[in-house]
Amino acid sequence: MDSGDQTWRDPEIGMVRDLNAATLPPAGAPAPDWQTRRTGMDGFGEMASLPEGCLKIEVDIEGMPAEGLAPVNADDSRTILYLHGGGYCIGSPRSHRPTVARLASEAGCTALVPDYRMGPEAPFPAAVEDGVKAWRHLLDAGLDPARMVIAGDSAGGGLTLATALAAREAGLPQPGGLFCISPWANLAQQGRSYAALAALDPMITVEGLDEFAAAYLAGADAANPLASPALADFTGLAPILIHVGGAEVLLSDSIAVAEQAGIAGVDVRLEIWPEMIHVWHAWSGQLTAARRAITSAGAWIRDKTGG
Repeated sequence: MDSGDQTWRDPEIGMVRDLNAATLPPAGAPAPDWQTRRTGMDGFGEMASLPEGCLKIEVDIEGMPAEGLAPVNADDSRTILYLHGGGYCIGSPRSHRPTVARLASEAGCTALVPDYRMGPEAPFPAAVEDGVKAWRHLLDAGLDPARMVIAGDSAGGGLTLATALAAREAGLPQPGGLFCISPWANLAQQGRSYAALAALDPMITVEGLDEFAAAYLAGADAANPLASPALADFTGLAPILIHVGGAEVLLSDSIAVAEQAGIAGVDVRLEIWPEMIHVWHAWSGQLTAARRAITSAGAWIRDKTGG
């Protein structure tokens, strides 16, 4: 299917696609280096405003920098540990600040966004180790795990699941829930959607994912469940909410995660949003569906954390 000939039922998604296309390098241009990509992604996040009155706080987690966000309506006994996306190689608390702040505001809680180590400089399993480190930090601070959620988008969605799996193996308690946005959860790029939706996805390609996977794995096996949690046994994990777009190649990963959770008897809700692109939540300034998704997820987080 040629996405250029597509007529969208939601006219706003066509506008967002045009805006996204304007940020992409010209066809045939050489791939930018990692630092250039990181600067660009941070710049995208810094273009948007935060909810009025939201506080931004620098946090140190035993040498790992992190950012705390506190909306004006926040109940500080409840929090979101948010693991940003970016293919395990780019992204930061800065790139995801507006989206996380809006999610925390809708959930009525605070958020903590660690600046976890990334490839290629710090390959797998560094990001998983840092996710668990951040979770321990919150537990050591005396917060009730049942009043917290671990969340993340794209690679951060996979890392959300990997952190929960690693926490389980370490004997740590599970959070009240796990919220995954467009999770990249199988680093081998397997599933029907990779071919079926390739022409519709304006952001993600198999070739691009392969590049990021190679930089992150650095020779490690993609079948390791902490690298590809869609292959893991989910027994004992917290309830899971998954948001995924109907026009993104990573749809198969979300379906696989939901299947694994269901097989393990985990409470799981999979929402496939028609026509939406990868992590459409990040376009909440332009897209009504993004605002609806954040509001819906915020209500789920309130429910799971006793808000």
